[in-house]
Amino acid sequence: MDKRDHDRKLIEYLDQYITDNKKQKFDQVLNERTRQLTVVLEDIFKTHNASAVLRTTECMGLQDVHIVEQVNKFDFNPYVLRGAAKWVTVHHYKDEAQLNIKCCYDQLRNEGYKIYATSPHHAVDYRNVDLSGKIAVVFGAEETGISDYARDHADALISIPMMGFTESYNISVSAGIIMEFYNHAIRKSDGWQLSEEEKFSLLTEWYQKVVPKIDVHLKHFNQNLSQLK
Repeated sequence: MDKRDHDRKLIEYLDQYITDNKKQKFDQVLNERTRQLTVVLEDIFKTHNASAVLRTTECMGLQDVHIVEQVNKFDFNPYVLRGAAKWVTVHHYKDEAQLNIKCCYDQLRNEGYKIYATSPHHAVDYRNVDLSGKIAVVFGAEETGISDYARDHADALISIPMMGFTESYNISVSAGIIMEFYNHAIRKSDGWQLSEEEKFSLLTEWYQKVVPKIDVHLKHFNQNLSQLK
């Protein structure tokens, strides 16, 4: 039995424990999910900031968040996050022997993303870049900003024009402003939605996250798999 057939049977088995309202919500959310736009958080050390960004991206329907740890350890603030993390796919880059931002960039390039890194210096207005295709936006540490590698290897440096004396917004505010603008723009073009295969894969994950005592159910399912049609 291949993985897709196994997962199909698992969904059919767990379906009896999912309410109709929850099923409708899953369908609604999956139809609005996208991987056309993603966020990279590089060495964020304030948990409330990182959690606020992750919560915002989930609310916007973005499926992936890339977390780069080189100097600062990443952590969540559950009060700020409000459960958003379990609905998104978090990619961690935290190998102490690697330059993790390079690993992240390499992965994004392989998946066809243009990379825009936020910086208050020598940057263009975030609204004046090419928003076609897949886009990744990099946000750096609160005090120091993006790393040299993140800056030097981005397709463009972007910033939010400031009207006051302060140099920059809080990172969670910056992410909200930029990602809302980009999210709105990408949904005007074709190809932003998930494929049916991606929806199926996420639905398999989400079913397992909402069924109580899932470990017991999975054990029962696997023991009786051969008897299921």
